[in-house]
Amino acid sequence: MAQNIFCSAKIDKEDLMDSEKLKKMNRRAFLKGTATAAIAGGAAVTTGCKGKGLLGSSEAFALEFQEYFKNHYRLMTQKERENTVSRLERLARLRQHIDLDIDTTGPSDAVLYGYAFNVTRCEGFMECVQACVKENNLDRKSNTQYIRIFEMEHGQMSPDQGNGKYFHMVPRQGHFYMGVQCFQCDNPPCVKACPTKATWKEPDGIVVVDYDWCIGCRYCMAACPYWGRRFNWNQPEIPKAEITRKQHYLGNRQRVRGMMEKCTFCIQRTRKGKLPACAEACPTGARVFGNLLDPDSEIRFVLENKKVYRLKEDLGTEPKFWYFID
Repeated sequence: MAQNIFCSAKIDKEDLMDSEKLKKMNRRAFLKGTATAAIAGGAAVTTGCKGKGLLGSSEAFALEFQEYFKNHYRLMTQKERENTVSRLERLARLRQHIDLDIDTTGPSDAVLYGYAFNVTRCEGFMECVQACVKENNLDRKSNTQYIRIFEMEHGQMSPDQGNGKYFHMVPRQGHFYMGVQCFQCDNPPCVKACPTKATWKEPDGIVVVDYDWCIGCRYCMAACPYWGRRFNWNQPEIPKAEITRKQHYLGNRQRVRGMMEKCTFCIQRTRKGKLPACAEACPTGARVFGNLLDPDSEIRFVLENKKVYRLKEDLGTEPKFWYFID
């Protein structure tokens, strides 16, 4: 005889809350009570149904409910962050059968990241784009890319005048190349536009997103003048063997459909003292990254000794991404 999916597990509503208390509860408190009941029910399903049902592992079901009610990242205590990371790593084992190493390393003192792009050296090979896609677990199905390389004619100064969809041998005579990504503005309009405060600027200058608080309204995308935001129209697809396992909670951890995402200067790498994947992959040395507060850094040398400019400076966004020529 077919076994009922909930087996004989029963939860008495009176044990959870009486009608008078229910009237006084707000919506979130009520949902938390419901989640507790569901988790308890999931445990009963495990006992009576050998650990699986239509919802799969009841442990995964319980963990996902806890994830749903977690706090905004900026409001979490260190202990809450550790518990959240442990849940996500455990869910990855249960759902995807992979081991992740999710980091929450915060900004360092006396560090402000900046980036410079040498337009005379870039030859349009796009190794930076490929490295970024792989490092940041970007959706392969939609070919999501944080970085765009524009082929420009001499005399042009803005990427919107160039060709961002070239498919031919490079470098092309009479042309140069400009890379565009999130510029980590010091006065980011995307942060002001977000209605849920899901995006903000960290003390080291990186503009990040708490993906779980993003509602996918795309206001930030509309506010960004540098084409720096991406929206997941579909559930991202990444071959299991290609998933980058070392992740940061605010960086390259896997996203889901309906969320915004963006370049974070590879926060999972740079906060560990490494270069962003794009800078490391560049074969011509066109990309310079470093600490703007370090007078001996390469980025400071470029800013003090080269002819540099920034896009759309008149907007007052103060991007921390410069272009320069040798």
